Amino acid sequence: KAIEQTALIGRVRYLQVELNRAQGIRGIVGTSPALTDTLEKVQKVGVSNAGVLLLGESGTGKELVAKALHAESDRADGPFLAVNCAGIPQELLESEFFGHAAGSFTGAKKARKGLLQEANGGSLLLDEIGEMPMALQAKLLRALQDGSIRPVGHDTEEKVDVRIIAATHRDLKQKVIEGSFREDLFYRMETFALSVPPLRDREEDREILAQ
Repeated sequence: KAIEQTALIGRVRYLQVELNRAQGIRGIVGTSPALTDTLEKVQKVGVSNAGVLLLGESGTGKELVAKALHAESDRADGPFLAVNCAGIPQELLESEFFGHAAGSFTGAKKARKGLLQEANGGSLLLDEIGEMPMALQAKLLRALQDGSIRPVGHDTEEKVDVRIIAATHRDLKQKVIEGSFREDLFYRMETFALSVPPLRDREEDREILAQ
């Protein structure tokens, strides 16, 4: 029994070493060429303050990549927030992103900061940005261009410094053609576009992920 326990401990230690070896950056596991290429781009793009567009199917780990981008940047000590644009009721979107003053609408009993204010000095991941309504796209674009926002019910603007990382599994170019996504916002976000590979393209990573 003691020999079996010793062998088991040895096996666990071996697997831990292999796991550590396979962790590229920030805990993302894998050594496949497809993932390695993506992580190399993350390290290069991470140091920039420009927006990043993450493309990939649902479940590929786009939020992990977004966190890695944040961690590789000079904003690493600032906040990292993530929001699913498809998960917020449309009537609350503007308030959720830009904040609101007390009494600015029914139910707004007190002032509240928006996501862009809370992420000030850090990064904000906009997951499923393809689901964002056109009206909010215009306001987001203006915030990116001017670095300022106007909370709902406020007469004055305030400065914010936020790096936007957007993610989608949709074809945004097609949505631009259809008229459901702003072309100017798309091209601003597409400055740095990274594709996150699905597991079927990462054959070498399956065993280490299972371990």
